[in-house]
Amino acid sequence: MEIRALTAGEQPPRELLLLADPSPGLVDEYAARGLCFVAEADNRVIGVYVLLQTRPETMELVNIAVDEDYQGQGIGKLLVNHAIQKARSLGYKTLELGTGNSSVGQLLLYQKCGFRMTGIDRDFFIRHYPEALFENGIQVVDMIRLSQDL
Repeated sequence: MEIRALTAGEQPPRELLLLADPSPGLVDEYAARGLCFVAEADNRVIGVYVLLQTRPETMELVNIAVDEDYQGQGIGKLLVNHAIQKARSLGYKTLELGTGNSSVGQLLLYQKCGFRMTGIDRDFFIRHYPEALFENGIQVVDMIRLSQDL
């Protein structure tokens, strides 16, 4: 598997990004502004993440997704660790991310990768998504915010 930045003019893998964020408008907006990296194996894109500068010295991992056929194989962890190293190598001091209150697996992964919870953005998914989202049998309502010092 290889992880690389998208080349100039190369389109982000939108369908893959939509696995992690069901809002096409939001995905298109931050994918256009951010740094997009893809993981490739078997001559196809199997994972993606997007980094976005949010403040001086701070980047946010705004989307990370792994093709459903490749989930559960440690690729998500490789992508998160790559994002951490990339943000660090670009001179950023903090990497942040947010995930849904019902994203139990993702919360476990992010903490294993060194992120710590920093807050809750109450009702985030109600305010920013027109339809109710459900995951693991729970409505996605709040965004759990995490960060780590680089």
